[in-house]
Amino acid sequence: MVLDMLLDPAFLNSVPRFLTPILLAALGGAICERAGVFNIALEGFILVGAFCAVLGSYFLGSEWWGALAAIAGGVVMGLLFAEFSLRRKGDGIVVSIGLNLFAAGLTVYLLRAIFDVSGAFRDPGIRGFAPIHIPGLSQVPVLGPFFSGQSILFYIAVAAALALHVFFARHRLGLRIRAAGENPAGLVAGGVNPNRVRLWALVMCGALCGLAGAQLSIANVNLFVENMSAGRGWIAVVAVLLTRGHPVAVLLIALLFGFVDSFSFRVQGLGLPQQFSDMMPYLATLIVLLALSAWRKAKVA
Repeated sequence: MVLDMLLDPAFLNSVPRFLTPILLAALGGAICERAGVFNIALEGFILVGAFCAVLGSYFLGSEWWGALAAIAGGVVMGLLFAEFSLRRKGDGIVVSIGLNLFAAGLTVYLLRAIFDVSGAFRDPGIRGFAPIHIPGLSQVPVLGPFFSGQSILFYIAVAAALALHVFFARHRLGLRIRAAGENPAGLVAGGVNPNRVRLWALVMCGALCGLAGAQLSIANVNLFVENMSAGRGWIAVVAVLLTRGHPVAVLLIALLFGFVDSFSFRVQGLGLPQQFSDMMPYLATLIVLLALSAWRKAKVA
């Protein structure tokens, strides 16, 4: 029964919608991780991106303007992080928690101030990304429902994971980002300011997290709900910590969490309590953490 559910085309088609925001945010966190920036504010970055996506889409009449507005919102959050963490030498944990609280309060306030509503904003004027159906692929079992019929942001997320792998290995900025995290003294000796490199890392992180928010608000649904990031930023942080910022590994871990997140909605139809389905993604996170910890201890021994 469970296997039939996992191979059901509707289920496979839903997985990328859960996978994409986690993957995009985790890739942004991976850039910070490799640059030596301890950033656990991904939840707030995603939330601001989701709100800005709706704002841009509604007032400018295009989902692409919504995505650009989401990127801009995420980048502003990255710059705020840089201001308090890099320039003013604030503690990364304190800055992250502060920005998460700031994002939650700001989006609630702006929802009331701009749209004069509370809780959620839904309007026909919000333009969202339509699913892209790839001719021929949709008829292929398993792979067809998974890869066809998704928003453009899903394909961008997968491409970004592969591109980041090459970026860290071959691009000058990618190599400098790695050096900022692994050997900042070497950068200084080469005449490069590590904090300037980390600033670029935070900007890139903000842009990717903004797109993660856009996936939630103008691709999965065409609305904004208060706190609609719903813990996905924290799951993305776990994905980064598990993989130590390696993009391909981030893609695989995000795929696992995407499956579990989608499956948690399906099990509600089996009569299980909603509280159990709500905790499934976080339970999977704990199981993966325990398994990885045991594997690393066995490897050392």
